[in-house]
Amino acid sequence: MALLEVKNVTKRFSGLIAVNDVSMSVEEGQIVGVIGPNGAGKTTLFNCIAGALPPSSGSILFDGQEVAGKKPYQICQAGVTRTFQVVKPFATKTVLYNTVVGAFATTQHLHEAETKAIEVLKFLDLYNKRDVVSQSLTLPERKKLELARALATEPKLLLLDEVMAGLRPQEVTEMLPIIRKINETGVTIVIVEHIMQAIMNLSEKIYVISFGKKIAEGDPHDVVSDEEVIKAYLGDEYVATQH
Repeated sequence: MALLEVKNVTKRFSGLIAVNDVSMSVEEGQIVGVIGPNGAGKTTLFNCIAGALPPSSGSILFDGQEVAGKKPYQICQAGVTRTFQVVKPFATKTVLYNTVVGAFATTQHLHEAETKAIEVLKFLDLYNKRDVVSQSLTLPERKKLELARALATEPKLLLLDEVMAGLRPQEVTEMLPIIRKINETGVTIVIVEHIMQAIMNLSEKIYVISFGKKIAEGDPHDVVSDEEVIKAYLGDEYVATQH
């Protein structure tokens, strides 16, 4: 049984169909990529899975349980956590404080939350920054803090929404092993990303969404060779660089 099963999910906003009859399946332990042009509906799909938006129709099963339409905190407590494209930590609070907030998703005890937060910060090599206020962090460090807050909730499934956006090539290269390390601890990952180097490097399977509809799925190398994908998203320039 798949850990996440999205079945025929549609999300409408008045006359606009942002997600149109999308289905996808994610097995436990996988890293699955979701790509597509800006405005394709990728973040809206994440919002439906994580509970920020109820789907207009369709089903979302997590660990065999229907979660479509549940509250974000209920879905988080079930084991689904997401990061955000624009990182917004509590700017005047410390790195440790920000991470402890994430840990409160699964415990009400301060000592337990702090212990979990410290463990996560050590795992992400942020422990030496624990007493630094988050507004003083560099962008790569803020991205890692966003990961720390998410991991402190103890997710089974982590939805990463453009976690590498804005990073320089060297910083992207440094982020890849961090994501792999998270996956190796048993966390299943679905990643939305525009940086093809990252998606191709990490993903076992890729879904492509364009204008709200899924237009391709499969092995990364097969997907990027698909004519419809090239036309809708990658462009001939990307294909030329691969030969």
